Amino acid sequence: MQTNFEMPDNIMNHQVLITLTVPPSVEESMVDWLLQFNDHSGFTSHRANGHSSRLDGLNLAEQVAGRKEQVRFQMHISSDDLPRLLNSLREAFNGAGLHYWITPLIDAGHI
Repeated sequence: MQTNFEMPDNIMNHQVLITLTVPPSVEESMVDWLLQFNDHSGFTSHRANGHSSRLDGLNLAEQVAGRKEQVRFQMHISSDDLPRLLNSLREAFNGAGLHYWITPLIDAGHI
C-alpha cells in the first residue's frame, strides 16, 4: 500500500498535469469529486481504451476485445496542491481501480 504522496523537490511550486484513468462505473463519482476539489478551475474527460498484456482484472469480453474501457480525466494544478489531491483521492476512491500519472506542465493558457 502506498503511503502519503510527497512532491519531489525538483517540481515544487510549478504547474503539473495530472491524468487519471478510471473505470466507467466510477465516472460520475469522479466528476462530482473533481468539481468539489477543483472548484476554481476545470478538467477534461473523455472515453479511452486501456491496453495491456496483463489480463488480471479484465473480464472475458475485455480479454477477447483486447482492451478495457476507461474514462480519462486531465487537469492542471499547482504542484503544491498535488499531495492533497492524491491523498484525498486515495481516501475517497481506495480500491476503485484508478491509475494516474503526473507530468510537468510547461505552459497553459487561453487563446
